[in-house]
Amino acid sequence: MEFTNLLGMVAGTLTTAAFIPQLLKTWQSRSARDISMAWLATFTTGILLWFIYGLSIQALPVILSNGITLLLTLLILFFKLRFK
Repeated sequence: MEFTNLLGMVAGTLTTAAFIPQLLKTWQSRSARDISMAWLATFTTGILLWFIYGLSIQALPVILSNGITLLLTLLILFFKLRFK
């Protein structure tokens, strides 16, 4: 694997993994009250656009990291709506 793809994979892994503690805390506490809906909607839309961009340029690090992050943020959005 070339260096730039490796760098992208490491960066994507770290930024994606950053959402796991928030997802677990939201699920365990059954509360997403402190998460801004405006932030969550804006961030989720941005991640979706990054995912589509990654598909269009066929960049595996962009596709994988944003695809997984999109799933994590959609789960947080689900919890935000469910645990009102």
